[in-house]
Amino acid sequence: MLPGTRSVPEDQVRIASTKMDGIGSQKAIQIRSRLGLSGKIKIKELTKSQIGQIEEMIGQDHVVHWELKREERADIERLISISRGIRYQEGLPLRGQRTHTNARTSRKQNQK
Repeated sequence: MLPGTRSVPEDQVRIASTKMDGIGSQKAIQIRSRLGLSGKIKIKELTKSQIGQIEEMIGQDHVVHWELKREERADIERLISISRGIRYQEGLPLRGQRTHTNARTSRKQNQK
């Protein structure tokens, strides 16, 4: 199992790594090709050293999982001082959309 993923041992490495926050399909293919892994290899067929290499490569080159979440939180905190951040906290549309007749879902969630 790759850390930070919600993968099944029968998943291919490419598909399992896309389930990690911050890794898309192109990055997954790039990582797999750099390590010289087959396109059809599954998670359960990897050795511990191969899993370690994948973790190391992802850790060096890409912002993933908790680092990505931390950056996202920092961006929201930065926006809170302006009206866009306040609207984000309240769950309302951010970009000037009409809320009198639209945005019904967000208004319902705010009433609770």
